[in-house]
Amino acid sequence: MAYYVFKITQPTPIMKNLEYQESFEEYKQARTFTRSLRAQIPPGSGIDVRMVHAANQLQAEEMLMEKREKPVLMEWEK
Repeated sequence: MAYYVFKITQPTPIMKNLEYQESFEEYKQARTFTRSLRAQIPPGSGIDVRMVHAANQLQAEEMLMEKREKPVLMEWEK
């Protein structure tokens, strides 16, 4: 398994564009690369940088494309 880094843009709520950047075997290298990429992106540009741990690039893309429900906050968590 490896760490995959993607730039994500979401022009519409339904559609996501994934742009593969790099893959790494070690978490520390992937984290450093991801942080440096995020620092280069101007605020409010609508570009998100994500790192995902997956068996291959296809699985990483599928994981990023999944629609995830927001967690329900309990009263004491607010």
